[in-house]
Amino acid sequence: MILLSPLDLALAAILVLLAAALTHWMRVGETRPLLIAALRTVVQLLLIGYVLKAVFGNVHWLWVTLLALVMLIVAGREVTVRQSRRFSGGWSLAMGSTSMFVSVFSVTVLALTVVIDASPWYTPQYAIPLLGMILGNTMNGVSLGLDRLTQSASDKREIIEAQLMLGHRAQDAIASIRTDSIRVGMIPIINAMAAAGLVSLPGMMTGQILAGSDPVEAVKYQILVMFLIAAGTIFGTVSAVWLGSRRLFDERQRLRLDRLI
Repeated sequence: MILLSPLDLALAAILVLLAAALTHWMRVGETRPLLIAALRTVVQLLLIGYVLKAVFGNVHWLWVTLLALVMLIVAGREVTVRQSRRFSGGWSLAMGSTSMFVSVFSVTVLALTVVIDASPWYTPQYAIPLLGMILGNTMNGVSLGLDRLTQSASDKREIIEAQLMLGHRAQDAIASIRTDSIRVGMIPIINAMAAAGLVSLPGMMTGQILAGSDPVEAVKYQILVMFLIAAGTIFGTVSAVWLGSRRLFDERQRLRLDRLI
């Protein structure tokens, strides 16, 4: 594998700076978030690199579990911060974290114990990368789904309340919005699967090929990962949107937009 020097990374960073300058010149308004995200990428990846080096050198289920919980909490927070409207009182965090915990951890454990059959099953070399890839993509789906749910409920308040006054149940009144929100959350992973191999070479496959692995074996792992990501994303998005649609109404079947901020 060809090793990268700090100069190589600096050259790549120049491209991001040029992109930031372009967005500033065009008054897009995302220059500062872009630069902050780039800085966070450098700091966070360097930190996780040293953490993983330590975890790989001291294999124990406790360290793997602790790292997985930290990843889940951070993902739960990221789900909420970019939504135009979100549930107040930490409900968005709770819904996102709960749905991701149920879907992502179940899919990851199944893959480690049945498909890959790692020994022990919590071997960090397999557990952490798989969990990170599934969690990251599920986070995107959950965030998009909840954002569409809350925004659509706000925009279509009159329609929902009219259906409630006509005698429809709360979950029937919001059924079309719930379905559309789930569809939006599924779009990224469906696009990624449809374009894999033709438009894009997914990250895990590319990394293994760059590291010198046999391309066919790299493809096998990438197919496995794509299927795991699809399952985790869909299960997580459905769970989060279902919980969110329940939270939008009280026990008397009234729409409660005051629960959003």
